[in-house]
Amino acid sequence: MSPTKLERLDKSKAVLLVVDHQVGLFQVVRDYQPDEYKNNILAHAGLGKVFGLPTILTTSAQDGPNGPLPHEILEMHPDAPLIKRNGEVNAWDNAEFREAVKATGRKQVILAGIVTDVCTAFLALSLIEEGYTVFANAEASGAASRRIADDANARMRDAGVHVVSMFAIGCDLMRDWRNTPGALEMFPFYDKYFSAYGMVARGHEAAVKSGQLQPGEPSP
Repeated sequence: MSPTKLERLDKSKAVLLVVDHQVGLFQVVRDYQPDEYKNNILAHAGLGKVFGLPTILTTSAQDGPNGPLPHEILEMHPDAPLIKRNGEVNAWDNAEFREAVKATGRKQVILAGIVTDVCTAFLALSLIEEGYTVFANAEASGAASRRIADDANARMRDAGVHVVSMFAIGCDLMRDWRNTPGALEMFPFYDKYFSAYGMVARGHEAAVKSGQLQPGEPSP
């Protein structure tokens, strides 16, 4: 097998897609706990906001059983195109959605959706076929079981989709903590959506402000 060529995310070349993160479909997700998954989909949408990426929202049968997108996402992206699909399962089959993606002029696509094996995978595979580089946010794509998610992620990887975490996407877009967005913007972002790393920043801040060595600790 030939090695995969590294293509790094570039905030000037990327578009973010929010696919069917609808309140009615939320209950289908069983590979994450509800509170964890809610955080994950808001973090996914938040990447578009913090990096100023063109962001496209799409829903399926939102006036029916699938319901609307969470109000937090709509409030985060009030000016983003919202493509309401009435029948197409694969968002790429919708002409308005295709045109919205093409109109951005971006060839790197960051996406996540409910469910992983359908909404995320079908679109990701279609985008690969169209010549896009696709980064699927595994944490913000939810499935009915872990087995289903694993199989869908394997299918996407086999087709050349980069299946990655939110933290990996954020760090690749940022590149350097000295950039903008950089530490100033990303520490609060991670504090909100990736608590483990947020606490690292809090601990460092506390040490800088008032830290002192404890008995037995070696001095630098």
